[in-house]
Amino acid sequence: MTTTAHPRFAEALTELGIDAEVRAFPEATRTAAEAAAAIGCDLGQIVKSLIFAADGVPVLVLMDGASRVDVAAVGRELGAARVTRADAAVVRETTGYAIGGVPPFGHRTRTRVLADRSLLAHDTVWAAAGTPHTVFPMAPGELVRYAGATLADVREQPARPEPRAQPDRPSED
Repeated sequence: MTTTAHPRFAEALTELGIDAEVRAFPEATRTAAEAAAAIGCDLGQIVKSLIFAADGVPVLVLMDGASRVDVAAVGRELGAARVTRADAAVVRETTGYAIGGVPPFGHRTRTRVLADRSLLAHDTVWAAAGTPHTVFPMAPGELVRYAGATLADVREQPARPEPRAQPDRPSED
């Protein structure tokens, strides 16, 4: 493992016995698109570590980089009446990391974690290593296990187009 990861995350890797190949990039990998471009992988292979507040309690959602989180699905999964995106202060307070560099584990506090099943569609996924310039690869099943995540279907589904009305046609009889 290299020492380019955030010190807290590097410590978590050591404690968990993970020898991860942390890669640092001179350009930011803060967004999923930036990370995919820097790594040269599919956008869906990027893991977004997003903090939400479910009835005011922080929850981490791990989502593939090509998708959006369905907050209503998160609410149903957690039995929460209200789910909102956490602000930057709550993200830093909960995880110890700034938005754009939040890793899937190694956080300051123990938080409930949901991982969208879409992550399992890949052999390897890439996640932030605690800074906006560092990432690491891991098999998705291992990532879910190390994060202590519950697999869930919390990805926003594309809207289905309304069936188009067929124009009235004259009867053929």
